[in-house]
Amino acid sequence: MTMHADPHLALVRPVQPLTPEGCQECLMLGSPWVHLRLCLTCGHVGCCDSSPNKHARRHAAADAHPIVQSFQPGEDWRWCFVHEAFV
Repeated sequence: MTMHADPHLALVRPVQPLTPEGCQECLMLGSPWVHLRLCLTCGHVGCCDSSPNKHARRHAAADAHPIVQSFQPGEDWRWCFVHEAFV
């Protein structure tokens, strides 16, 4: 099986987390989250799909920034929301 590179990887940039202390929107709302995801296009930190508000997915859709990386200590995997696949 041949794996093809995800075309959205071209959107990945060197980023710094905008809110390293947690999900940007949840911090403003006072809402809890389960896990955090880092947008690899702009540095937005959002909550995962297991969290009540799914801010990482919402950000990806609203801003067309589809590639996130886990922002959990010890994890370095990346996910494309458009293709619903690890990249």
